[in-house]
Amino acid sequence: MMDLSTIGARIATQRRSLGLTQARLAARAGVSRATVTALETEAQRELGFNKVMAILTVLNLDLCLTDANAGRPTLEDLQRESRS
Repeated sequence: MMDLSTIGARIATQRRSLGLTQARLAARAGVSRATVTALETEAQRELGFNKVMAILTVLNLDLCLTDANAGRPTLEDLQRESRS
């Protein structure tokens, strides 16, 4: 499961690779620099969907929905396998 801290880390990486400052990203996305900073540093526990999507759009990123678990083994599967 992807959480907000994972999204924030990816945003920071992409922002840097595009040569954008937090302030420039915030201005382009229509959010505050404090929002971008909090998201990238995991200080933001909740953030509205529209704000996340605005930031991702500026960075040419998108969210992708998949079926839960997507065929990957669960912790229980791995524990059973290690006991065998």
